[in-house]
Amino acid sequence: MTDTAAELDRLKARRATALHRLDLIAGGAQLTYDDGAPVNMVSEKLRQETVVADMDRRIEAINRSGG
Repeated sequence: MTDTAAELDRLKARRATALHRLDLIAGGAQLTYDDGAPVNMVSEKLRQETVVADMDRRIEAINRSGG
């Protein structure tokens, strides 16, 4: 596997993970930190949406470059 193909696979996996987390958030999941404090789910949703958008941009750039 080439470095570009490996990078593309890694980005796709990170995107899938972020989408899964967004699905959990949409379903009402409530995450907590190790100390038991609740995660601000509005902020977490925005963060995961940003991750997905970033992965989409990176994946598209690799595809455009012929990777």
